[in-house]
Amino acid sequence: MKQTLWGVGFFEFVYVWFRLQGMKIPRHQNKMLRWLSKLYAKPSDRQGLLMAFRNSGKSTIVGLFCAWALYDNPSLRILVMAADHALAKKMVRNVKRIIEQHPLAKHLKPQKQDQWASGQFTVVRPQELRDPSMLAKGIGANITGLRADLIICDDVEVPKNCDTPLKRQELREKLNELDYILTPQGMQLYIGTPHNFYTIYQTETEKSKPETEPFLRGFKKLELPVLDKNGNSNWPERFSIEKIASIRARSGENKFLSQMMLQPVNFCDSILDPSRLRTYNEEIVLSAANNREFLKIGDKKMVAASCWWDPSFASQKGDNSVIACVFTDEEGHYWLHDLEYIRLGHESCDNAASAQCEKVIAFLERNYLNAVRIEANGIGKFLPGILKQALKRRNLRVAVLEMYSTAGKAARILSAFEVLLAERALNVHQKIWTTPFIEEMREFSVEGSHHDDALDAVAGCLAAEPVRLPVFAVDGGKARMNSWQGSSRQFNAQTGFEIE
Repeated sequence: MKQTLWGVGFFEFVYVWFRLQGMKIPRHQNKMLRWLSKLYAKPSDRQGLLMAFRNSGKSTIVGLFCAWALYDNPSLRILVMAADHALAKKMVRNVKRIIEQHPLAKHLKPQKQDQWASGQFTVVRPQELRDPSMLAKGIGANITGLRADLIICDDVEVPKNCDTPLKRQELREKLNELDYILTPQGMQLYIGTPHNFYTIYQTETEKSKPETEPFLRGFKKLELPVLDKNGNSNWPERFSIEKIASIRARSGENKFLSQMMLQPVNFCDSILDPSRLRTYNEEIVLSAANNREFLKIGDKKMVAASCWWDPSFASQKGDNSVIACVFTDEEGHYWLHDLEYIRLGHESCDNAASAQCEKVIAFLERNYLNAVRIEANGIGKFLPGILKQALKRRNLRVAVLEMYSTAGKAARILSAFEVLLAERALNVHQKIWTTPFIEEMREFSVEGSHHDDALDAVAGCLAAEPVRLPVFAVDGGKARMNSWQGSSRQFNAQTGFEIE
């Protein structure tokens, strides 16, 4: 680590400050100091995530770190990002106060008042730079043209900006802009607590949510929950076991786990619990015997299938066009084998309907499906005809059924999934765990979800009566029938749809 003229490192700098305040450095804050010192000492590896329980003093320690960093290198440029500008300014004011009062840093305060503003300041430094020594910005502010040697992301994730998939995506996109602000060998530090199951504070892939990519992959992490692995308090002087129990009782289990134990949780208490799904990884195998064709998943023979397409176009922000298929075996078990969010490139914008139909046909062919239901409400009104024409051109005889919803979407979804999940009777292919479908399950609400297009498509499959019509495929210019559905068993289900 670089040393100043007086040879005072970060730990000594903080020790002097605490002595002036008449306080001792708590054990958990001591861990923060040493961790930050190691992170700062490696110019090639300066990406860190500091997670500590609420009221642990992490902002105080980080404020001292910023003050010491300017003391260590007065030419440093620090950018503080927070969920809103007021919170970022709070950190800047804290660092100003430390510089004004710390005996080793008082010389950094400039003579001109205009360089000592509330949201930004510039210390006495050996060279003239365009950017201030420390600057506060809220998420969403214009940061184009800024340069920073140290970026502090202080509580950038809060409930109001991470409670929907779209908001989380926007947050990630805004934070990714910081890569263009940070100087080579600069340092980036995130501090905060998780406010969502899909928190940005994730540095490694987690088995519980394989559908998401860790936003802070590769970042060094220090995690300090209020209770250690042995159940002891990490700050017994202020948080006794009795007080921790009181906080747990008053705040509720989810909030306690999130803010005090640093565990990402779903605050909605998901009705559709993905942990009740049965996962498999076998693929479809089509074979023939005694002049008959059989379709199997593993050693289970499939006798029927349902396919549902819930269409949408890119012009409808937030909606997805989703197609799904569910197979039924001889014992009446359900197998959610394939699901696709139909995405189109910019080159397909002029013929979006036809382009989507081509992807639907590819989906039908790879899953040996002989029928597809299309939710024809709204934009789906004209798609059945377009799809039929596309199938005809390929000489594929697939039944295209138009469906019109008569019940609310949330009620349809709940009705389709509730019993199957309770009985653990829905088998789901492993590849589907990497799609947003699992995220939709976790965030489903009977009051209405922000994103439930895949849930709606799968619910349509589950509620529909399995189709056993033959499918024709082109083989050497001739139409060949695949008649793998050979069972005479019938499966009926209550449905909220009517065919017109």
